[in-house]
Amino acid sequence: MKKLILASAILAAVPAMAAETFFQAPDSVKTDSIEDFKFTDIKVLKTTPVKDQNKSGTCWCFSGTSLIEEDVLRQGGPELDLSEMFTVRKTYLDKAKKYVQTMGTTGFSQGGAFPDVTYVINKYGAVPEEAYPGLNYGEKGHSHYEMEAAMKGYLDAIVKNPNRKLSTAWLRGLEGILDAYLGPEPETFTYNGKTYTPQSFADEMGLRKSEWIGVTSFNHHPFYESFILEVPDNWLWEKSLNVPIEDLEKIIDNSIENGYTVGWASDVSEPGFKWAKGYCINPEVKSADNLEGTELARWVKLSAQEKQKENEVKSPKDLKEKKVTQEMRQEGWENFTTTDDHGMVLVGIAKDQAGNKYYKVKNSWNKANIYDGYFYVSVPYVLEKTTSLMINKAALPKDIAKKSKF
Repeated sequence: MKKLILASAILAAVPAMAAETFFQAPDSVKTDSIEDFKFTDIKVLKTTPVKDQNKSGTCWCFSGTSLIEEDVLRQGGPELDLSEMFTVRKTYLDKAKKYVQTMGTTGFSQGGAFPDVTYVINKYGAVPEEAYPGLNYGEKGHSHYEMEAAMKGYLDAIVKNPNRKLSTAWLRGLEGILDAYLGPEPETFTYNGKTYTPQSFADEMGLRKSEWIGVTSFNHHPFYESFILEVPDNWLWEKSLNVPIEDLEKIIDNSIENGYTVGWASDVSEPGFKWAKGYCINPEVKSADNLEGTELARWVKLSAQEKQKENEVKSPKDLKEKKVTQEMRQEGWENFTTTDDHGMVLVGIAKDQAGNKYYKVKNSWNKANIYDGYFYVSVPYVLEKTTSLMINKAALPKDIAKKSKF
């Protein structure tokens, strides 16, 4: 994602809110040092089961869909298992239209953003997983690389416009690729003995009842106003409410305390991100890593293993995390050390045995870690490395809402 952002930063209109990465978890995980970190859940919201995006860059859809499913639960509705691939298919098509309209200057990839999910639900509806699993290509798990390459090559040929005029067939050609890999989309389907269209299903299940907003915190735009977050996956050019760093924690806490899960887009490429061990921290770094090329570095060298050992945090008692400031967030954003990698869901609040506060996170990398697909992230990590949030508008604290311009 770092290379993607760097390569795309020069484009004037290539933004997005919730990023993209995937992780293929190992079959087994060694957790020799995790006994030192023990977590106590303080408040955890009811969630739908953890899913697996497998080898697809569709974290934005798995996490965004999770938010919608959990909002139905919050309202007393049924536990739903919605089809991510119906949303992904609709997103590929509309993203392709924009890609062609802009002569290939916007992005086309597996990546996306939280608002893509609500966009599809509001415009096209939704279907249950059983009606559209999107696995029509001989795989048990999602894997979109071949399909993405086929679509991108096809679209690039269309953008070259060899006939000097677009035909009326080009979109049907792309639909043919999607039909081959994901399967034709259902116009109607039966669920619990009743026949629905995607639109009627979304309406009856209450998927359009809530209003969702993006939230971020960067000082290159005015606070309490909305702006288009400048990341490539924001192909919809959706806006996020910009708030000071101290409001991020308030918004997350208020959401969870009032029963709303939170979409969390973040950089997950940091050394403190310990997925297999079930936690994510933002420790102060003891060793300087920016000495390469200096005279000092010629004579005093630490191996990568030595640097890692020097900065290893073995227990909460050893943990001293960064004091994150607005300036630190901004610097990381502008120099690309904070990248728009992955979308997840914050579902609860917890603490470790030393009393440090964490958020409990639902991921979409199956259940191959010690907490069956969940993990715990420290507040300093969230404050520094969050690229954006998606929240139910009703969960925005009243004092913040009062001074915000949407």
